[in-house]
Amino acid sequence: MKKVYFTVTGTRHYYGQSFIEAGMTVSLVKDKENEHDREAIQVELPGLGKIGYVANSPYTVRGESYSAGRLYDKFKKKAQGTVRYVLDDALLCTIWIKG
Repeated sequence: MKKVYFTVTGTRHYYGQSFIEAGMTVSLVKDKENEHDREAIQVELPGLGKIGYVANSPYTVRGESYSAGRLYDKFKKKAQGTVRYVLDDALLCTIWIKG
């Protein structure tokens, strides 16, 4: 198993991210009904629901973190990740994948 980083964007379209802290667990859920992105992965917080999406554009992916396209085939339907850094307009999280 290897730990990789991924970027969460779009939080401002839902609840914002002022309450999100490093160490929180997030759920990754494939959004197979997304008509704009076939590899869309929504990010959820338990008890709250969708808070954003895994970034899938070279303009929104931060540093060397994985895009949704790179993560999409690494898990079946759902996976768990951990918030590591809260940035001004994104979250940097980790997930363990086979590899």
